[in-house]
Amino acid sequence: MPGFLRPAPTTTLPETLIDQIAAGAVTLIDIRDAAELARTGQAQGALHIPMMRLPMVADPRHPDHDARLSPDKPVALYCATGARSGMAARLLRQMGYAEVHNIGGLDDWIAAGGPCTR
Repeated sequence: MPGFLRPAPTTTLPETLIDQIAAGAVTLIDIRDAAELARTGQAQGALHIPMMRLPMVADPRHPDHDARLSPDKPVALYCATGARSGMAARLLRQMGYAEVHNIGGLDDWIAAGGPCTR
């Protein structure tokens, strides 16, 4: 089925994960590009992994794998609006990540009371 016909992955409300992310129980990933990050800041504690690098960095078999990511540990993703993080969530699920959350955009994180850094 073409991607545009698939339903969008469910978005998880960021407020349900803020405490778990702060405790290190869930890995938070910012998949925006560097220019976006420089303009707006970043959710505190988020790993910055641009969307284009995610397939390599998230794959434990790839030489560029980031050891902070594991298919067994819950992951939450955000971008600017939730669209790219939805695609990234679908990708991680296809790669075998057991628990993946699309929390929408950075503004959703901020509105939920999530801390940010500039």
